[in-house]
Amino acid sequence: MKYHVLTLFPEMIEQGLNTSILGRAMEKNCIAVEAINIRDYAGNRHGKVDDYPYGGGAGMVMQAEPVCAAYEAVKEKIGYAPRVIYLTPQGKVFNQKIAEELVANEDLVFLCGHYEGIDERVLEEIVTDYVSIGDYVLTGGELPAMVMIDAISRLVPGVLGNEDSGRFESFQDNLLEHPQYSRPEIWRDRQVPPILLSGHHENVEKWRRQQSVIRTRERRPDLLKDAVLTLKEREYIENMDDDSLI
Repeated sequence: MKYHVLTLFPEMIEQGLNTSILGRAMEKNCIAVEAINIRDYAGNRHGKVDDYPYGGGAGMVMQAEPVCAAYEAVKEKIGYAPRVIYLTPQGKVFNQKIAEELVANEDLVFLCGHYEGIDERVLEEIVTDYVSIGDYVLTGGELPAMVMIDAISRLVPGVLGNEDSGRFESFQDNLLEHPQYSRPEIWRDRQVPPILLSGHHENVEKWRRQQSVIRTRERRPDLLKDAVLTLKEREYIENMDDDSLI
């Protein structure tokens, strides 16, 4: 998987993604991240890429040509027109399902806006996906791009040390992850659930699934609409007084 990030602040992308799991993934060539400085395509010695908006208003707007030239350089380099994701509060909200869909691409381009936005004409020309990481406004698209790259990369084979980690975690079947415990067995009078000490793997997995359903119902009931549930699990959710899925 190769990520190409069109940005005014390439150092932000490079410094933010070259450590921990993603840093090791790049060393192993599981993923590659290229930060392209849009100012390099400004066409003027000052690297100016913004101008006043037509019609008036506060702030500045990123011009179309530098953005398009940066994109076309990526397109020429890889030999085809890649998927281009514009990070914007106006886009669909990013989630695990979108991450699972995007990981199938060999190359992804992330376009990071700044100021009051980007000239609409270049967005119409090159953008394939408008994506948001939440209903709030940030100073630019770099942080959302890094969030998405992190989430997508976890699904790339070889990135995680334990391949099961990418499959069995939060949002598996649209459910939140079950509680996790480690040593010591008793901490400040709080004990690890005995079933996790039983060594009975089938019962452990059954308990974890049950806890995922319970936790999702309590913390993110909005996810249950699209969750993959058994009939017994749905009956449990509908009967809030029931104490067990069994």
